[in-house]
Amino acid sequence: MTRNRISYAGRRHSSLGTKRLSPALTRKMRLAAPMAPYMLFFLLSFAVIESWNRLHYTVIHTVVDDKIPFCEWFVIPYLLWFVYVSGFTLVMLFTDEKSYHEICTNLVIGMTVFLVVSAVFPNILFLRPEAMPRDNVWTRICGILYAVDTPTNVTPSIHVYNSIAVMIAAVRTNARPFRSRLSKCAMALMGLSIILSTMFIKQHSFSDVVIATGLALSSYILIYKLGFVIIPRKGVWFRNRKVRRRVRRRVLSA
Repeated sequence: MTRNRISYAGRRHSSLGTKRLSPALTRKMRLAAPMAPYMLFFLLSFAVIESWNRLHYTVIHTVVDDKIPFCEWFVIPYLLWFVYVSGFTLVMLFTDEKSYHEICTNLVIGMTVFLVVSAVFPNILFLRPEAMPRDNVWTRICGILYAVDTPTNVTPSIHVYNSIAVMIAAVRTNARPFRSRLSKCAMALMGLSIILSTMFIKQHSFSDVVIATGLALSSYILIYKLGFVIIPRKGVWFRNRKVRRRVRRRVLSA
């Protein structure tokens, strides 16, 4: 009797120990895996660029910046940006793989261009208030944000670029959470509030917003019109058949 009990317990423990994840979840993890090393690369690269001692910085400033007042309440959507971008990307991973590849490609393009610009074109802004005009929770949070995030290497604005990327993807996707016009409008309004927040809390100049918008529109044409995507195990890929054929011909003739 004792021997049978031990044997049964062993088999039970073994079955629990060898229990595996479902194939669907395993597939999603494989799809999401390539973004992890890229994000690590981006964060490390940006930290290295920020640590460089530059002799010269180009000051980013426009006349429009002087007309935009400081409003600490906009720090709320500014901080919600992290949930806005990562949350939407995660939802696309589980609901719309096509949109997931497109949004990841879009984010990678924007962040890579930002790193290149920061490396070859050091820039800085002096828009932050020397003293907070009011004393409340939101101005204190802005103070913490200023202490953590330096005013260097601000163009193009990643907050703006990534928000536009999410807004475009949210409008185009047919995933269940974003099928209704209400949800698409909500995503657009949230993205717009994030874009405005970069200027109202003096984290970015109006020119940063304009440049980021231009870059986002260029990426929109590349991804959604020409069908350019980066897919794991396939590398660079064009969903548009005509463009794909032209690229193949040029590669073969080279």
